[in-house]
Amino acid sequence: MGSIILARHGEPALSRKVRLTSAEYRDWWARYEVGGLKEAQTPPSRLVATARDAGVILASTRRRAVETAQALAADRAFAQDEALIEAPLPPPALPRWVKLSPRHWGVVARFWWWFSNRHQEETRVEAQTRADAVADTLIERAQNGDDVLVLAHGFFNTMVGRALRRRGWRCTDDGGYRYWSARRFEKRA
Repeated sequence: MGSIILARHGEPALSRKVRLTSAEYRDWWARYEVGGLKEAQTPPSRLVATARDAGVILASTRRRAVETAQALAADRAFAQDEALIEAPLPPPALPRWVKLSPRHWGVVARFWWWFSNRHQEETRVEAQTRADAVADTLIERAQNGDDVLVLAHGFFNTMVGRALRRRGWRCTDDGGYRYWSARRFEKRA
């Protein structure tokens, strides 16, 4: 059985050094979702080696994940899968005088999304169902002994990691949650 490595994309180009209302954050997130990576980034050598040794490389269809895969895979082919996109971050409608940084909006929006069903996007239950299906697919891909490298997004990778743990996999190398970070999962013996 191969390992499953869940890696977060590189640093996006869109600046987080702004303060926004909830409506402005919704627009900012829409731009973030279609944007690419900040220029002149060098992937960590450890992640480059992981990509080189992986039998399978999969990327989210979001531009920042595809550009990450291109930076890591060099000339190797990789597959893109829409099922790997990030879970939505719909902010609650707060008064216009409430202005937060995108990082803080991310926390507020994730909390709102996790505990509320009052939004029009994919729900937490739907995203968890998607994460469970992704975990099953990744396990199937790893069964031939090849390592599977997934280049996707922070929170959704966390959801997939939880699904892998529920299926008897353990995190053997936790690189954290920063850009270009990775967590390796292996099947318990």
